Amino acid sequence: MADQKAKVELENAKAKVSEEVVEVIQKGRDLTQGILDEVFPNVREHFQKLGKSMELAILGQAMRMNGEGKVVLEVMGHVQEELALKMKPELVRIVRELGKVNQFKVELELKEELESERNKLYTSTDKFNFLKDKHAALGEFQRRFGLETDF
Repeated sequence: MADQKAKVELENAKAKVSEEVVEVIQKGRDLTQGILDEVFPNVREHFQKLGKSMELAILGQAMRMNGEGKVVLEVMGHVQEELALKMKPELVRIVRELGKVNQFKVELELKEELESERNKLYTSTDKFNFLKDKHAALGEFQRRFGLETDF
């Protein structure tokens, strides 16, 4: 009788363990670019409600999946990089909740701001010529009214 009782208790224990294992095994889906694109507006909305404008500026840049299943977040400069490092845990939590996805990692990709290939516009003549190229009417005004940029 004691053997039967022990067997029943053992089976009950195995059933409980298997139920717990099932709960642990049940996970969300893997994150894909489609899921990321789907939840991205809600992520932006979350940070907007909190009034975090610097984080919104970071989220305004490219956010994509790389081939290894990691999210790549592009940042411009070291200030955004530090801010992105601080917001990473919250970003992961929000995407996981909204997309019902498994754990994933966020990598930061530092993009340096490129200097414009045009020369810097220092003189009034340079500025006027630049604007004249953009707006043809300025050339007509210059001719018609005899405008000079240099005195």
